[in-house]
Amino acid sequence: MPFAGNEATMKKRQAPGKTSAAAAQSRLTDMSVDATSPTPLYHQIFEQLRNAVLAGDFADQGYLPSEQEISQRFGVSRITAKRSLDEMATAGLAVREQGRGTRVNSAPGRTMVRGGISSLVQSLHANARHSVKLIDFGYVHPSAEIADILGIDRKAEVQRAIRVWNGPNGPFSHLTTFVPAEIGRRWTKSDLQSKPLISLLESGGVRVGRAQEQITATLADRDTSERLLVKRGEPLLMIVRTVFDLEGTAVEHIIALYPPSRYQYLVSLE
Repeated sequence: MPFAGNEATMKKRQAPGKTSAAAAQSRLTDMSVDATSPTPLYHQIFEQLRNAVLAGDFADQGYLPSEQEISQRFGVSRITAKRSLDEMATAGLAVREQGRGTRVNSAPGRTMVRGGISSLVQSLHANARHSVKLIDFGYVHPSAEIADILGIDRKAEVQRAIRVWNGPNGPFSHLTTFVPAEIGRRWTKSDLQSKPLISLLESGGVRVGRAQEQITATLADRDTSERLLVKRGEPLLMIVRTVFDLEGTAVEHIIALYPPSRYQYLVSLE
């Protein structure tokens, strides 16, 4: 079973943030519902809002789009929009505030793990012994969140790739990566079909200095369930990681999803 490991010590932190109304509205751009699906419309909306919150697309303590904005974007009734937001509150990911909106509550408490970058880099190189399938590849303008994370202008381009790594027991990771275009153009689409991104970064002259990652969980949606061969709604381990070079510049942001039956993340505390 594939796994990643790290040596670390631990401490607690809180990290609230803000999300503007305009920024919240922009999160809905790539979301949609399927009226022919047996899954209720409110739950389809809830799934996408939940995954966006867990991926960090909405800042903790910021606000989700309003019932009216959701109703207009998805073409659903206000009742359906209201129920999707009620589901977010029930799941503990948001708080409904009378007269103000629905506030994100994604991080009631977090644990930070600090350790050497070398063990993480070694574990990422280990993927090279497995096969990979490239699902999507291209250069796009980043969302406000990705631009902020990578420290680039929204008008700049990023290389966006979606890949699924396969092991002896089936697909074990679903990776969505964002890399500044000037770095991403140092390798080809073909390279992404055979090598771990950490190898491509290093061969492209990037010297990794540190990484910051958040480990949480989410549920498989329609696309990830098909790609990872799991049931829709099945729990997935989710790791959101940003990699920085020796100068402290962000060189990669990744959202990784793993079925726990085929993947383990091991941490050695010393």
